[in-house]
Amino acid sequence: MLSDNQKRWGVDQWAAYLSSRDLPCMPRSKTRLLELETEEGERLAARDLADIAAADPFLCLHLLREAESHRAQRLGHETTNPLGAVMQLGTDSVHKLLVDSAETNESNHGLAECEARAHLASRLALRWGAARADISPDEIAMAALLSEIGELLLWSFAEELPLAALEALHAGRAPRSLQAQVDTCGFRFKDLTLKCAQIWHLPPLLTQLIRGIDNTRANLSRLCTDTARHLTTGGPDDPALPSDIAEAKHIIPSASLEWLTEQLPGLNDEQVARIALKAADLMDPSHH
Repeated sequence: MLSDNQKRWGVDQWAAYLSSRDLPCMPRSKTRLLELETEEGERLAARDLADIAAADPFLCLHLLREAESHRAQRLGHETTNPLGAVMQLGTDSVHKLLVDSAETNESNHGLAECEARAHLASRLALRWGAARADISPDEIAMAALLSEIGELLLWSFAEELPLAALEALHAGRAPRSLQAQVDTCGFRFKDLTLKCAQIWHLPPLLTQLIRGIDNTRANLSRLCTDTARHLTTGGPDDPALPSDIAEAKHIIPSASLEWLTEQLPGLNDEQVARIALKAADLMDPSHH
C-alpha cells in the first residue's frame, strides 16, 4: 500500500525512490541461463548472456547500470547495447549478477503486459532498423526495450499507480493512456523513465533514443514503442497501426509498406495487406 505521503509524490520523488530499488530479473532469464549451461556443460559465452539480457528489460538495465559504474572508474567507452555491457563486466560477473537477482512476480498481469510490450518493441527495432544501413539496430532495440522501464518499476514497487491509470482509461475518464497517467499520477510514465535514466547516468545516446524526438534513430525507437503498444492493446485491427506503418515508411523509404507490415508478429496475409493498403491511403489519399 502507498503511504499518504507517497500519494502526493511527483515524478522527482518517485524517480529517486524507484531508482534506488534493487532491480529484479524476469524468471525466464534465470531458467534460460540454467538450461543453456546444462546443455553446454560450462559457463555461457558473452554472446549468449547478451541474448538473454536483450529479452529482459530489468536485467538489461541492471547490466547497463553496473557497466556504467565500472566505466566511471576506468573511463572506457559508453555501453549502449547488451553485448557491450557483458564485455564490460565479464561473463563471471554477469552470471553471478543474474543468479543473485530477485525475480519479478509472474502473476502480476500489468507487469507481464508492459514487459511483453517492451520486448516486442525491441524486436521490431531490430527488424525495422536492419533495413536502414545508417542505423545501428541493437542500440535502438536497447532503447526500445528500456523505454517502458518507468512503468515496469511502478508495476514492481508501486502497482497502485499504473492500476489507477489503467482503470481511468478503461472507464473512459481519459481518452488515451498518456492522459490517464497524467490525470491519475500527475506525470507521464515516460518522464519517470527519463528521470531514472538521469539518476543512473545512462549513456546520453540511449537517453536521447528513449526520449524519441531528436533525430531519425530516436524517432524510430519511439515509433517501435508506439507500434508495440498499439499491437498489444488493439491487436491487428488497431486503427493506429496504418499510420505507424506510414511513419515507418518515411523513416525507412527503401522498405515497402508490405515488408514493414510483415515485420509485425502474429499477422496473417490478409491483415498485412489491409494495414499496408490503409497506410498507402494515408500517404497518398489520391492513389485510388
